[in-house]
Amino acid sequence: MTDTRAATTMSISPCGDAAVRVAVDGDDTDRVWTAVHRLAGWLNHGGIHPTVTAVPTYDAVLVEFDPYYSTGEEIASHIRSWDITAGEGGAAGGGVIDVPVLFGGEAGPDLEWVADVVGHPVPKVIDLVCAGEPLIRCLGGPAASAMTDGPDFGVPIPRLATPRLRVPPGAVSVAGRQTVIGPVAAPSGWRQIGRTPLDILRTDTDAVVPYRPGDRVRFVAIDETAYAELLGTPMRYRHDD
Repeated sequence: MTDTRAATTMSISPCGDAAVRVAVDGDDTDRVWTAVHRLAGWLNHGGIHPTVTAVPTYDAVLVEFDPYYSTGEEIASHIRSWDITAGEGGAAGGGVIDVPVLFGGEAGPDLEWVADVVGHPVPKVIDLVCAGEPLIRCLGGPAASAMTDGPDFGVPIPRLATPRLRVPPGAVSVAGRQTVIGPVAAPSGWRQIGRTPLDILRTDTDAVVPYRPGDRVRFVAIDETAYAELLGTPMRYRHDD
């Protein structure tokens, strides 16, 4: 049996004079993602120097540093000494967040279109979205949108040919094989299928959103009455009662 850890490798390239990009490559996408977030966690907890910050994505880490204290080559040398094959833990997160969603209508103007693309009736599409607890893979723009594994539609979902200039806060949208939850109103080319009434953005803490990569979400279909009752409720982890 082939050990996929042996096939997981790093490549480091400069990104301006105050950052380097660490790309991780491997045969197992979940192992690559785990390695990326382990590396980011190590760096953000002072693995090299407290002035270093790391921003992880799916398969790469942007490592920012203060050129007054370090050079890109010094940072790269330290990163190369990190054992990419050690352990499976280390990625941040691990909590579960229940996300109520009003599907279709004004809340999800693209739901029926998505149903046509995947070849399922609307109720089946909603069931697929609400199945399981997809992993938050990374935080995207704007305002740390939660980007999760998408539903098991069987086919990728094309984006809008012309992006909308404004999608409301709480929009739940799909594109490709991913789902995104948007904390703020913003332009978007993703297919909006629903909207959560929860208040996502935080202004009173250092963390602007209540989730992080490695957490999981459970989408729960609700009706308009429940949406109105839950409107403005802060999003939080399932165990935070």
